[in-house]
Formats: sequence, structure tokens, C-alpha cells
Amino acid sequence: MTEYPLPARKPARPFFSSGPCAKPPGWSPENLKTESLGRSHRSKLGKARLQYCIDLMRELLQLPETHRIGIVPGSDTGAFEMAMWTMLGARGVTALAWESFGEGWVTDVVKQLGIEATVSRADYGQLPDLDKVDWADDVLFTWNGTTSGVRVPDGEWIPADRQGLSFADATSAVFAYDIPWDKIDVATFSWQKVLGGEGAHGVLVLGPRAVQRLEEYTPKWPLPKVFRLMSKGKLAEGIFKGETINTPSMLAVEDAIWTLEWAKSVGGLDGLKARATANAHALDKIVAERDWLGHLAVDHGIRSKTSVCLTVEGADADFIKAFAKLLEEQGAAYDIAGYRDAPPGLRIWCGATVDTADIEALGPWLDWAWNSLKN
Repeated sequence: MTEYPLPARKPARPFFSSGPCAKPPGWSPENLKTESLGRSHRSKLGKARLQYCIDLMRELLQLPETHRIGIVPGSDTGAFEMAMWTMLGARGVTALAWESFGEGWVTDVVKQLGIEATVSRADYGQLPDLDKVDWADDVLFTWNGTTSGVRVPDGEWIPADRQGLSFADATSAVFAYDIPWDKIDVATFSWQKVLGGEGAHGVLVLGPRAVQRLEEYTPKWPLPKVFRLMSKGKLAEGIFKGETINTPSMLAVEDAIWTLEWAKSVGGLDGLKARATANAHALDKIVAERDWLGHLAVDHGIRSKTSVCLTVEGADADFIKAFAKLLEEQGAAYDIAGYRDAPPGLRIWCGATVDTADIEALGPWLDWAWNSLKN
């Protein structure tokens, strides 16, 4: 293999493709408050910190008081499965799938819950026809496809007078896009994506129509304890006031609080959106300047600005594995190979916790890895 000179500088903070990754600038373990660590989550202090975390999320997301926010087990997956297991079955279901996690929800609905759902699929890099969605059904979709780099363009395709509920897996979309909360009945996310936080905990957002469904409908299948949102025929309101179903990590909670406070310091939601947009634009420039790179989502109007998936000319899975390994060995970037079920390519995280200068610094390193392998 021909050796090429290393680029002049590395990203100041090497970043990952997704998951617990780029902490906000200035983060360190010493920044976290320690009073709640080692204390019971049911103590007065523990519940107060959990409630404060919920309040910060509401403020940052500009979420109306009509919507409830709960911290639940199992990251985004646990939150979304909790919503499906407790609310589906009351009417027909339409599931949209254009990437790995959307396909996972199809499997849950059809094979695990046994519901004869309408499934609308699209290949990686594309969207199904949103205009053909039947909103007499409950509709499941990912707002921003983390493994495909494809997002819904906006919320205009969701009717205000829908009969079914809208279920949005928004884990790599919240804190990066404007979410029309009046169009969303159920939303889920985790701290590990746009907030760069730790995994394990999910966040469940319920609109009033979702609460009504819970209080008027009982599913026919048994519910594990960690999925139960009802108590004595009423919504278990404590879940949405910091009284979690099971024991959370107070260290992860403090980590999320630190990042939410940091987000306020950089302009709140508008500041987070602007940082992600600047990062995506910087990566777009890198792609445009290299004929061997491309976007998996060719249509800019549906292209993610957080989890950006790239094609590499002529690359197969082995080439991508070697490409990512070279960059990891140099400490320039970690885990940027595309998702295992996606077409071979790269996945670059452009969320708000990443500095644009670090995205810009990635370009020469991509050139170095490409030249090293191709020549």
C-alpha cells in the first residue's frame, strides 16, 4: 500500500457515527453535579433532579403543556416499543420503513404483536409515498432515519384531522429540527443522539390523543412491568413527574442535565439547529469537492442533517471496514462505517455537539484514507 502523508491536523475532538458520542465542548466528568449520585431515585433529591431534566427538555424542545414527557427504560427502542405495546390494536396500523429501525418496528407489529398492518417500504436513500398514507390507521414512522440518512421533509403530510395516532421515532431528529407537536401524538428519543449523552434511557412524549387512547383502550396482550403506563384505569402521572418505572442511572441523568444546560447557553433550540445545519453544510462541501463521495439520500429535501450517510465509489463492505479502521488508528474519527444493514458507505454524525471546524478537518483525512487504500 502506498504511504501518503498524514493531514496537517486532526479534528480537535474525534467524533463517532452515532450513539454515545460527541460530548458538548467543555464537557468533563468534573462538571457533573454529584449530590444525587448514589442516592435513591425515589428520594426527594432524586425526583427533583429527574423533574428538572424533564423541565429542561420541555423548555428546549418548546413542547406545549398538552404533551407529557417521561423518562423510561431501554433507550429509544424501549420507549417506542412501550408505545406500540400499550396503544396499538385499537384500529388499523400503517408502518413506514425506509431504514433499519423502521423495519424493526414492522417486525414488532407484524410478528410480535400479530397485527395485520399495512407496510409501506422504500429503499435506503428514499422515502415511501407519504401522500398515500391512510390516516384512519395509527401510523408508525421514523422522523429522521439514523441508518439511512433520510428524513421526512416536514409535518405537512400529517393531517390535523387524522383519526389514527401518529407515532414518531424521533431519536436523531429532536433538538435538530422543528417538530410540529400538534401533529405528533407519540414521540420517542434518547439522550445518546443529538445531545451526545449516554444510552440506556429513553424519553417518551405523549400528546393528549395518546393519553386518551391509553385511558380508553386495553390491549389484548400481557404487558411487562416496564411497559405499564396505566394505574387503576388512569394514566400513571408520576412517570411524567420524575417517578420512573424502574431504577435509572442518576449519573446518566446528570450528564443529560449538563448538556441541556449547555444547550441553553448556545441559544437553545435555535442554537442547536444552527450548529447541526452548519455541520451538515460543511460536510456537503466536502462531498461536493470529491467525485468519489456521494450522499445516499440524493434528494436534499429529505436528507438528514444529523446522521449523514455517504456513498463511496466502488466500495464494498470490506473496503469500508478498512477505511474506517485507518481513520480510527489515527484517532481522526471512530465508528464511521455505515450501519450493518445499510448499503456499504460512511455515516458521519453532524449533530449539534460537534464543532463545525472538526467536520471541516475531516475532509483531508477522508482523502488520506481513500488514497491509501485505492493506491
